[in-house]
Order: sequence, then C-alpha cells, then structure tokens
Amino acid sequence: MSKRYAVIMAGGRGERFWPRSRLQHPKHLLPIVGDKPMLAQTVERLDGFIPRENIFVITNREQHDAVVSVCSMLPPENVVSEPMGRDTAAAVGLATVVIKHRDPQASLAMLPADHVIQDSKGFQSVLDTAFQAAEKEPVLVTIGITPTEPATGYGYIHRGDELFDINGRTIYRVQRFVEKPNLQTAKQYLDSGEYFWNAGMFVWTAETIAAALEDHTPSLYRGLTELESGLRAGRSLEELLDEVYPTLDRISIDYAVMEKAGNVVTVESDFDWDDVGSWPAVARHFKGDDHGNTLRGAALVDGGEGNIVISDKDHLLAVCGVDDLIVVHAGDATLVCPKDKAEKIKGLVKKLGDDPRWKSLL
Repeated sequence: MSKRYAVIMAGGRGERFWPRSRLQHPKHLLPIVGDKPMLAQTVERLDGFIPRENIFVITNREQHDAVVSVCSMLPPENVVSEPMGRDTAAAVGLATVVIKHRDPQASLAMLPADHVIQDSKGFQSVLDTAFQAAEKEPVLVTIGITPTEPATGYGYIHRGDELFDINGRTIYRVQRFVEKPNLQTAKQYLDSGEYFWNAGMFVWTAETIAAALEDHTPSLYRGLTELESGLRAGRSLEELLDEVYPTLDRISIDYAVMEKAGNVVTVESDFDWDDVGSWPAVARHFKGDDHGNTLRGAALVDGGEGNIVISDKDHLLAVCGVDDLIVVHAGDATLVCPKDKAEKIKGLVKKLGDDPRWKSLL
C-alpha cells in the first residue's frame, strides 16, 4: 500500500461557476456542494486508503497559497505548482516525474479535484481494483461511470472485451473514447450497455505511464527527462519548471496517450458520481423549497419556481415573479442567467477578460 500514491489535479479555473469562482479562488477551492472546499473533500475521500504523505496536488502558482491553506492536512511540499498551464498531459508527466523520483516502483491515481462522491468506501473499493489491475499488468486504467441517463455533457468510454476479474469486478479492454454525443447518440449508448461516462480518473504505475508518454508524445517526454535528470542532480523543482515547462507540448492526456495507446482498460464503478459542471447541477444536491427553488445564503424568492439563488450571508438577494433563473451574488459581482443558458457563462467570462473595465472581476 505504501507504494500507492494519489495525485489530485487542481489547476482549473471553474469559469462556469463565476462569479463565485475566480482565477485565484476557483471552483475546487469553494464549498460548491457540502460544507468544505471540494478539493478538501477529495483529499478526505482517500482517508484510510492512501497515506496523506502520498497524496499530491498539482496546481498553478496563482492558486498555490490557497491550495496549501485548503490542504493543510498534507505536507506543503506535496503541493506542486505549474508555472503555466500546459494541459493535462504535462500535468500527468510532472506528477509522474515527482513521484517516480521519490519511488520508482510507485503506482498512482490521477483524480480531478472537484467531483462529488458521497460513497467514499465504494470509491476506495473501485480504486483498489484499478490499482490491482495496474499492478498486475502494464495497463493504463480508466474508471468508467455507469450512465444513469443519456447525458450529452460527458465524454464516453466504449468498453471492449473482458480481460480479467479483480474483486468481483471485470476489467475490460477499451475500444475507443468518444466525445460528447448528441441526445440521439447518447440514448443509443445508454441502450447498448457498452458505454461508460468518462470521469477523467486514471490509475497506472509510474513505469507504465512513463513508457506510454515516451511512445506517444516523444517531444513532451524529452522535456520530462530534463526535469528528471535535474532532480537527480539536486536542482530545485521550481527552478527546473521555469526552464522546462514553457517548452512542453500543450495537449490533453486523452489526445496524447489514452486515445492512441493499445493497453488502455476500464473498470466499471458502482459509487455515486457527479462532476457538478455548472450552476444547474447544484440543485441536485440541496433540497429545494416548496416551489423547487434552491436557496443558499441570504436568498429569497417570491412568486417564482425552479430558481437557483445563491448569495453571501450578509447580502440579501431577492427574486420576484420569475422562473428557472440562476441568480448568484458574490462580493463585487452578480450573475443573472436562465438555467437553460448556463453553458453561456464560460463565454461571458471570456468577454469579461477581454474588457479592461471588468478584467479584475475574474
């Protein structure tokens, strides 16, 4: 067990949760669902399974201090900060270099920082199966989420042949990964029973993922070997990252490795899961009032139904005579948006960033 590590990816901007989520304090540092920041919940979900000294967080320098504060239960040196975002393949490579330097025989899980999973024991059980699979064979394991509806907001994993069983769970070869489908296609996936949602949770040994990066992204791998040799020579990681990270390819781990490699497998999960991707998802986790309004903080609705109203505790946000709105107040900004237009918030945030008057609100 001591050779198992977890790496939590916490560099996102959480733009769909503006105005609560800001660049220096994004979604994973907020209690969007629950009473603690989502990153802290992710760390605590591993309690009793991965020793805290073996839990790392990959973030960026703008968020470093806030992440260290939220993750006070972890050794501060386990918070590793990218000098700039280079997408998830670089983050996976960085995590691999850091952990391999500590323990060449390590196996590691790569986990998002901002998912909601209430069944920690079920989560740990599936994760244990994934670790055993990665330690048994040189495979790249992805955890598949059993779909409960024909969702169009997630990518899918198409499972292939059964390979072997561990703990009563079947390990399947992955036929392919598919992008977010339209509704008709999603219904076909659900009816077939051959598809899982892709939650972006991976398990592999350091040796196996390093070999995959070398095979499929050789230019990125060359940069990682520079980091590795620098660490062996006793140089500081921060200094090395300043030199090497700007040269790394900007590409996701999905495109770089998972969609190309022939040794990708999946294990089906049986725990609850929600990636809480935008404000409407919050309503799934809080009991509404008699009219289906979700209210958080100093919020009031009169004569309206199906609204999500979230405010600071000392700033009353009153909504009257409207239905199905998202209304969120946070300090110096307020958002009003129809629930069915929530996907447009990301575009709104880009517009704020392009306007000097409002850039400070990001």
